[in-house]
Amino acid sequence: MWISYFGIRVTDLERSLKFYTKVFSLVEIARGGNDVQQYVLFKDPMSGQKIELNWYSKDSEFATLYVPGEGLDHIGVRVKNLDETLKRLSRMGIHPATKELGALDEHRKLLNEDIWYLKGGPRVAYIKDPDGNFIELYDHPDEPWGTIPEGY
Repeated sequence: MWISYFGIRVTDLERSLKFYTKVFSLVEIARGGNDVQQYVLFKDPMSGQKIELNWYSKDSEFATLYVPGEGLDHIGVRVKNLDETLKRLSRMGIHPATKELGALDEHRKLLNEDIWYLKGGPRVAYIKDPDGNFIELYDHPDEPWGTIPEGY
């Protein structure tokens, strides 16, 4: 058994398609649905991971009141260089939401209001997608790019 993909419910499919393709360079591999519910499945060309965006109209049997992050904690995305990534996203109008996550503990040290240093090496920042879901961006200077850092 393995995880094939994860789905995120979105409120505006076109807006979310633009966000996920522009920010993460995801490649669309499948699409389906109708007037009441639609999905688009993407694959990350670097990692092979998949994500499915799901949209439901108010007439769909799956429609519920949307609460940001409902059933989703965060999405973890490793980046080659966190500082460069945050600069690129800032030029796109996407800014860190790290400080919204509350108090730090013995495992997290604040480097600045946008970046945490986690015990064990990774530097972490959070952004939000258009529906308020948290996306963790992290780099790991002590681990070679293209490898999975221990504990991730």
